[in-house]
Amino acid sequence: MTIAAEARSSADFVDLSTRYRADFPILEQRAPDGRPLIYLDHAATSQKPRQVLEALQHYYSCDNANVHRGAHQLSARATDAFEAARTTTAAFVGAASSREIVFTRNASEAINLVARTWGDANLKQGDEILLTVMEHHSNLVPWQLLAQRTGCVLRHVGITESGELDLEDFRAQLNERTRLVSLVHISNSLGCCNPLDQVIPAAHAVGACVLVDACQSLAHKPIDVVALDADFLVGSSHKLCGPTGMGFLWARESLLEAMPPFLGGGEMIQDVFLDHSTWAVLPHKFEAGTPAIGEAVGMGAAIRYLQMVGLEAIQAWEAQLTRHLFNRLQAIDGVRLLGPTPDQQPERGALATFLVDGVHANDIAALIDASGICIRSGHHCCQPLHRLYDVTASARASLSFTSTFEEIDRFSDELASTVAFLHEHS
Repeated sequence: MTIAAEARSSADFVDLSTRYRADFPILEQRAPDGRPLIYLDHAATSQKPRQVLEALQHYYSCDNANVHRGAHQLSARATDAFEAARTTTAAFVGAASSREIVFTRNASEAINLVARTWGDANLKQGDEILLTVMEHHSNLVPWQLLAQRTGCVLRHVGITESGELDLEDFRAQLNERTRLVSLVHISNSLGCCNPLDQVIPAAHAVGACVLVDACQSLAHKPIDVVALDADFLVGSSHKLCGPTGMGFLWARESLLEAMPPFLGGGEMIQDVFLDHSTWAVLPHKFEAGTPAIGEAVGMGAAIRYLQMVGLEAIQAWEAQLTRHLFNRLQAIDGVRLLGPTPDQQPERGALATFLVDGVHANDIAALIDASGICIRSGHHCCQPLHRLYDVTASARASLSFTSTFEEIDRFSDELASTVAFLHEHS
């Protein structure tokens, strides 16, 4: 019996890849050697099902018009589709109202929006923002710019030996000067799932707000912002089986009401005079100019697709795949995995980041790609974390519910052969 077969026989899960893989046209490609192409870079960007591609085509073929501004039927249909995507997004994260969903170009813009509006209005010299060393650059650079503007202080929570958030360090650095805690839900490099159920109450106890970067968790597990009790949460469409160029900010309505606008222009205004203007109601106050209408429609279709598959089922299936991936990689001599194992943290993300003794990650990725297998290499927009490990780059294989045991086996076999070849000829 193969390792994959053993995993299947001992696991209690629904094989989602068998049910839904055919929905993704790009996964039908073949590598140059004729074998199926294997895509293991879902943490960088997800693939899109036919339902999303068809929604985009339908919008541009049938409903293309500007939203909120026209009385004609095309504009009315475009507006309905655009706002339906907002309602879908609000329901997806458990928001109290669609007014709490602000559409942005991506999660990076959503974080910048908070820094430029809430941050500029509320933080001053000596106030503190608590981040972590595992953050994506998008959750570091906007706060660095805010600190330059306001004089606020940035602090960074460390990680444990197993690659998880150091809660003792978090509690030690959290204090009455902390105004914001901003952290990733699931790390795109370590794969650890941060304990928001402990972080958020502790932050609120000292009067701090909490921003959650949920880019790596929204497509993989159920999220409810009310249950989390967060203050801000950001997401990105292209991680959700949706189009690029689209993301969102969820924030408590009371916070959004108090925040000044982010960008000025059309759509975000109520009335404009030559010397002053008044602002539109939520969420339009934060959405200047013509929005990414088709991309919003596509994201709405992607979210509905994920809801149809079921986030609980996705989480359960990907947990089995992740455990199998770790088992295979741990058996390869010279491979060092970063972050907690599934045994250490069962709720960890569906990815494995690794180093190979004496071999640069880019070389590993290039040689694996020659076999028709797509993985990621580099610093994954986490340079401070990689410096902490004293490396410049790592390799990463990341999964989705369309991934299979067979793909993991083929990748692991190719990696083992590549590592053995490079070590033999080094």
